[in-house]
Amino acid sequence: MAIKKYKPTSAGSRFKTSSTFEELTPKTKPFKKLTKGKKRISGRNNQGEQTIWFRGGGHKRRYRAIDFKRHDKVGVPAKVASVEYDPNRSAHICLLHYADGEKRYILWPAKVEVGHVLVAGPAADIEPGNALPLRNMPLGTQIHNIELKIGKGGQMVRAAGGSAQLMAKEGDYAQVKLPSGEVRRVHLDCYATIGALGNSEHGIRSLGKAGRKRWLGRRPHNRGVTMNPVDHPMGGGEGRSSGGRHPTTPWGKPTKGYKTRNNKRTDGMIVRRRRK
Repeated sequence: MAIKKYKPTSAGSRFKTSSTFEELTPKTKPFKKLTKGKKRISGRNNQGEQTIWFRGGGHKRRYRAIDFKRHDKVGVPAKVASVEYDPNRSAHICLLHYADGEKRYILWPAKVEVGHVLVAGPAADIEPGNALPLRNMPLGTQIHNIELKIGKGGQMVRAAGGSAQLMAKEGDYAQVKLPSGEVRRVHLDCYATIGALGNSEHGIRSLGKAGRKRWLGRRPHNRGVTMNPVDHPMGGGEGRSSGGRHPTTPWGKPTKGYKTRNNKRTDGMIVRRRRK
C-alpha cells in the first residue's frame, strides 16, 4: 500500500498520483457468480428526476456481491483466496473459500493476506478479519463493518482505511467511537469485524486531471455564485460577486453548518456528537 508518482511528461501526469496496488492478487478476475450488472442512475431517482447534481458518464462497472452478514457462517473457517479491486467502493475486497465449499466476498481488512484463515462467531479469536458480537470483544478493540440492528449486516465504517474503537460496555449496549469522532451506542449482540480496513492511502491520491474524475462518473461541478439567478439563490450580480448572503442550497436551505439530521427515533443512541 504505497502512493506512486509519475514523471511530468504531460500536464495530466504532472500532479497525478495513484496507488501501487501491490497488495492486490495479480491477474485476478472477479468471481463471475458473485457479480451482476449495475444499472446507471446518473443521480436520478425512480421518477427520473435529477436529485444529485454533477453525476453521469463514467466507466461501465459490474457489481460485486459483498457479504456484510458474517453470522450465518458461524464456526465455518474460510481461507482468503485473493485480494481484489472493487470499482464500486473505496475499500478493497477479498474472496473467501469456506470449508463447506461456498465462496463469498468481504471487505478486505488491513494485515490480512492470501492464505489466512478467517472465522466468524462468538468463539473466534481477536484477529484481523474475524467477526464477533461486540459482547465478546475486549475494550479498546479496533473494529469495522458494524451492525446497527441485530442480524441486518454491517452498515457503519465500511470505507477505505476506516476503523472504530470499542470504548465501553454498559447494560445491553456498547459505546463505539466512530471515525468521525461521534460516540454511539450499539447493542452488544451486533456483529462487527476486527481490525481496520485496508487501502488507507485512498484519500491522499491526486487525480491529476479532470478526465480521471469523469472516468469515476463525476461531471464538472460549478458553484452557485457562478450561476444565474434563475438557477440558484446565490447567482447573478453585476460583475463577480461573492453571493451576498449566507451559503444556501439551490432550494434556499442554509448550508455549511446547518443541521439536517431528522431521525428522532435514534437520537438517544448518540452519546457524543461529532461536532460540538
